[in-house]
Amino acid sequence: MIPLAQRFATGVAGAIEAAKIPWHVTRLGCRAEYLFRPNPPRNGGEAAGAADFDLERYMHLYALNRGVLLTPFHNMALMSPATTEADVDLHTRIFESAVREFTAA
Repeated sequence: MIPLAQRFATGVAGAIEAAKIPWHVTRLGCRAEYLFRPNPPRNGGEAAGAADFDLERYMHLYALNRGVLLTPFHNMALMSPATTEADVDLHTRIFESAVREFTAA
């Protein structure tokens, strides 16, 4: 599960870098999460301050409408024993597309 979370984080980081947007992705074990700020928060207050409900809702609905369900809070993915490389790669393609459309607007 940890290698899949690393694959997820690498895919998200690549899309963020390609789009040149001030977001980041963090991974801890089999959990990965992206936030709409350039650097990881150092505490809960900074994490809450980075929240953007409308943008979070956009990313969730964009993914959901294309067959990927993220956790119903944050932009978090938890890898499980059932998660496959194909699942992670699908999310990466959807995330790249969402970022392209978002930044083109």
